[in-house]
Amino acid sequence: MPKISQKGLNMPESPIRKLVPFAEVARKKGNHVFHLNIGQPDIKTPQVALQAVKDADIEILEYSHSAGFESYRTKLAAYYQKHNLDVCAQDIIITTGGSEALMFALASILDQDDQIIIPEPFYANYNGFTTSNGVEVVPVMSKFEDNFALPAISEFEKLITPKTKAILICNPGNPTGYLYSKEEMQQLTDLVLKHDLFLIADEVYREFAYDGYEHISVMSIPALANNAIMIDSVSKRYSMCGARIGCIVSKNEELMQTAMKFAQARLSPPTYAQIASEAALDTPQSYFDQVITEYKQRRDIFVEALQQIPGVQVAVPHGAFYCVAKFPVRNVEHFAKWLLEDFELNKQTVMIAPAQGFYSTKNKGLNEARMAYVLKQEDLVASAEILKKALEVYKDVE
Repeated sequence: MPKISQKGLNMPESPIRKLVPFAEVARKKGNHVFHLNIGQPDIKTPQVALQAVKDADIEILEYSHSAGFESYRTKLAAYYQKHNLDVCAQDIIITTGGSEALMFALASILDQDDQIIIPEPFYANYNGFTTSNGVEVVPVMSKFEDNFALPAISEFEKLITPKTKAILICNPGNPTGYLYSKEEMQQLTDLVLKHDLFLIADEVYREFAYDGYEHISVMSIPALANNAIMIDSVSKRYSMCGARIGCIVSKNEELMQTAMKFAQARLSPPTYAQIASEAALDTPQSYFDQVITEYKQRRDIFVEALQQIPGVQVAVPHGAFYCVAKFPVRNVEHFAKWLLEDFELNKQTVMIAPAQGFYSTKNKGLNEARMAYVLKQEDLVASAEILKKALEVYKDVE
C-alpha cells in the first residue's frame, strides 16, 4: 500500500475544529450548541460589500492579476495610509485569506529545517503552516499570570541560532487577546535588527483594541522597512470570514518579488471575493465604532461571568475577541468532549477549544481553553452558566 508522507503524518489537527464530530452528535440529540470554539463573528457583513457582488456585471469570470486587483491594492494602501502606515499598492499582494499570506511569507524567507521563534500560546494553524513548509517552530513561553505579555527579550536571545530566520507574532493575539505595547514592539524591533531577522506580524485583529490600548503595527516602525512583514485579512474586520481574502504587506522589494512567484504559481485570488473586499473599504467608521463597543461589552460580560465560576481563572484580553481560561480540570480536551457527548442544561451545551493545540511545547495548556466571545451577550451568559453547572458534576480524569 502506498505510504503517506511524513510531513502529512506530522500535520496537526485543528484544535478549533477537531471536536466538530462531537458537536454533531450533540445536535442529533436535540441539543443547541453554543460555539465558543471558533472566531466566527455573528456581526453582519457590511451591506456595501454584499451589494457590490450582486451588482457586479460580469460575463466572463476571468483570472485576476496574481497580486490581486490593482484597484483594490490602491484602495487598500489608502486605508493603511489613513492609519499612518507608509504602504503603497506595490507593497501589497492580495492572497486567499491571511493563511495564504502567511504561507507565502514562510516559503519566501525560510528553507527546510530553518527556525522561527513564536511566543506561545499561538494561533494553532501556525503549527500546520510551519509543518507544511518543513520549518521548525521554536517556542518562547508567555505566562498566563502576565496576561501573556511579551516574554523577556533575554528569553528570545537564548533561542537564536544560525538557523533562526524570523520571529512571528500575532498582534492582537489569537488565542490570548494580548495587545503588544509600544515598548514591547520597540524591544522586538531592536532584537530583529541586531540579529538581522524578519519580524512577521499577523495583524488581522488590528481594529479590535479596548480600554484605551493602541495597536502598534509592524509597518509603522520605519527602522523595520526591510525586516517587517505584515499579514492581514478582511475576515474579522468586516465579518467576512468566507470571503477568504487577505494580503501580505512589506517594503522589502526582494521579499515581495519572491512572494509574487508563489502568488503566480497559484494563479490569482478569487474575483468575487475581491469585489466584495474592495467595496468593504467604503464601510463607514460608525460600523467599527459599534462593533468595538459591542465586543467590549461582550468581553466584560463574559469574563466577569467566567470569573464567578469556582476554580476558573481568566487572562483578561485587551484586543481581538478571544480569552484563555484555566479550568479546575486536568484535561480540558476530555472535558470539552464530555460537554458535547454527555452534558446538557435545558437542552443546551457549549463547544470550547482546548488550548493544548495552541502550544507547540508538549503537555502545555492541558487545563486551559480558548473561547471566542463572538456570540450575542445573552448567549455568552448562558454559556458561562452551562460551564459552571457542568463543572459541578464533571468527574475529572488523569
